[in-house]
Amino acid sequence: MRYLFSAILCVLLLASPTLADAPNEVRELLKVKIDAVVVLLQDKTIEKTHRNERVLDIISPIFDYPTMAKLSLGKKHWPTLSQEQQVLFSDLFHKRLQASYLEKLDLYSDEEILYGTAQAEGKKVHVPTTLVSKGSKIEMFYKFYRSAEGWKIYDVEIGGVSVIQTYRSQFDGALSEGTINDLLEKLRIDDTFVIDAADVKEVSPK
Repeated sequence: MRYLFSAILCVLLLASPTLADAPNEVRELLKVKIDAVVVLLQDKTIEKTHRNERVLDIISPIFDYPTMAKLSLGKKHWPTLSQEQQVLFSDLFHKRLQASYLEKLDLYSDEEILYGTAQAEGKKVHVPTTLVSKGSKIEMFYKFYRSAEGWKIYDVEIGGVSVIQTYRSQFDGALSEGTINDLLEKLRIDDTFVIDAADVKEVSPK
């Protein structure tokens, strides 16, 4: 009995630093990625297409695109898709997110990025950042969870607006008026089908 208690205590002592260090670990992971992107943006000698390819190489490993796609449809619609439709939707959603991100890079003009204190939210970690531009500030929250492959982003809040919940609102509206195939086609060809909703809620990968 005493051996069992000692073993459990050792496990808890070994695990505690890992849990306690998670916010700092995730914050540093995000900072390294964003800082690397900023370095590329500041180098005006890099051709845009090559720059974008390098940016995606940097950020893609920390985004869980399949989970984000699933969350964007929610429990109401995702289970109704066939496996083939789920794969196609995930691919189109993945490309849409990346295209939207790359478009915003063209607006960069030496803004400063400040990193706040990361907070543990249960098994998740939220990292606040502030984009300081000329006369304005934009608050952003990057929401991570620990996947089998490490810490991954499952949602981003921009000015208090959840990207995933906003897409979910849009997709729900589209599916109330048409079919999933209509939505897939819209995602495939309509570049204006982007974030525009205002009412958002918390979303979670688990």
